[in-house]
Amino acid sequence: MRIIDAHLHLFPEEEPQFEEMARAVGHHNSTEHLRQAYGELGIVHGVVMGNRSLRAADHDYPADLFHYCVGLDSSLVKRDGSAIPHLAERIEENLAAPSCCGVKLYPGYNRIWLSDPMYEPVYALAARYRKPVAVHMGLTSFSNAHLKYCHPLTLDEVAADHPDTQFVMCHFGNPFLESAAAVVEKNPNVAADLSGLLEGRVDLERFQAEQAGWLNLLKTWLAAIDRWDNLLFGTDWPIVNLGEYIDFIRLVVPQAHWEQVFFANANRVYGLGL
Repeated sequence: MRIIDAHLHLFPEEEPQFEEMARAVGHHNSTEHLRQAYGELGIVHGVVMGNRSLRAADHDYPADLFHYCVGLDSSLVKRDGSAIPHLAERIEENLAAPSCCGVKLYPGYNRIWLSDPMYEPVYALAARYRKPVAVHMGLTSFSNAHLKYCHPLTLDEVAADHPDTQFVMCHFGNPFLESAAAVVEKNPNVAADLSGLLEGRVDLERFQAEQAGWLNLLKTWLAAIDRWDNLLFGTDWPIVNLGEYIDFIRLVVPQAHWEQVFFANANRVYGLGL
């Protein structure tokens, strides 16, 4: 089975904290390590959620392994809270590159509503280039972020108002599963990735016993909306072990839909041409 990891992070190899993070889940923070691990697991491609800068030249990834989404995290606003100069032009520089397959937004970290006018050029450019806008939804890594900005219902508003823009709800909005399911079911232009639902190493047998309630909720809502053509496999690497995460998603996605979720949907939504 071919697999696309539709949500990972790739950090500079010279920064030791990221190597420590990767080692904690049985990996190394290097492109060559990922190339080897991908080969062993059947992962044929990955979508890097870029956390580097808005300079297209800074996103130099091996074309046979990765596309990337340019990330608007700390690169979005100046210290006074206003948008950085020439934001639209800098985003377009990336979207015009064949290796760039979309834009990634971080509203909870930026504390900016998705409906803020600051984002309007992003949605317009994404629609023009037919490349999706991925949005961090749900729990955040840092407590200084604000959850109200990244609740799934905030995505419903902009998806409804921008029907020509494709959106990807990252992390299925976890733990707001009911709202996430409603937004994906209602809006034909919203897909969701299943990345980052676990963190660290996991004993799946023990996990199923200890987290049966949450796991059943996740399975219930995925089945209830029956939108298997708009769910994407992703890992949020390097916070999880790749092999363990593949096994986890196999638990929550019925086998009949594996080809869609693990490969075909990401290939279509991100326009990877694989």
